[in-house]
Amino acid sequence: MLTFVGLGLYDEESITVEGREAVREADRAFAEFYTSHLVGAGVEDLEAYHDVDIEVREREGVEQNPEPILDAAASEDVVFLTAGDTMISTTHVDLRLRAHDRGIDTKVIHAPTAESAASSLTGLQNYRFGKATTLPFEWVHGADGVPGSVVDTIEDNRERGLHTLCYLDIKVDNPYREGDDYMTASHAAGLLAEHWNPDALGVVVARAGAPDALVAADTLGSLADRDFGSPLHLLVIPGDLHHVEADALTGLAGAPEEVVESRTV
Repeated sequence: MLTFVGLGLYDEESITVEGREAVREADRAFAEFYTSHLVGAGVEDLEAYHDVDIEVREREGVEQNPEPILDAAASEDVVFLTAGDTMISTTHVDLRLRAHDRGIDTKVIHAPTAESAASSLTGLQNYRFGKATTLPFEWVHGADGVPGSVVDTIEDNRERGLHTLCYLDIKVDNPYREGDDYMTASHAAGLLAEHWNPDALGVVVARAGAPDALVAADTLGSLADRDFGSPLHLLVIPGDLHHVEADALTGLAGAPEEVVESRTV
């Protein structure tokens, strides 16, 4: 059996009870943290909490050399761990399909995701979100500013009255730069303010799932000048707002009423 277990949003305690039991009962545990990352816990914290040894695999190892995981799952109960919900990445879907092709039983144990948390914390209704996008660091895409595809996604969603969830770039264990890079919401807001629209409404979600989770809403130009603390951050660009959504942004996220009113229908 190969069981895919989502670890949730923040630390070793974010996992569901079902997921915790699956990890503790497994013969072997593998993990991949490139696609998503728990900022509130390291591998040692997870191992201590679950009383298990975890074999961390690089993303390339999962994609190009999944045989150690599949060979183990052919004869033992194996868990494969990722932050957030385990099936968000196509890398993990591919691994499940490979297991299926070899006749290995699989199971998925879900967990909270950044997308669901963004809706829950901001009060923006989940069915009013359109296509999501990822805002990369400038040095990653080799140009200044914001890729046209990001702006196109935001504008296409807004034309339909839909919200856009912007995932912010993460670069962990990058061989070309020292240390890990986490794009902040203020940096993202500054990029969009400069290269798209400084007066557009933005909503920051910082550290979803953490005890000090934070939500703040204002114009992109104003958000660019604020410090939202440690990662992980998300940025939402709202489309049209239902009056309950508008009340949530003013009441829960501190949005100026005049900014929210411009998006309320």
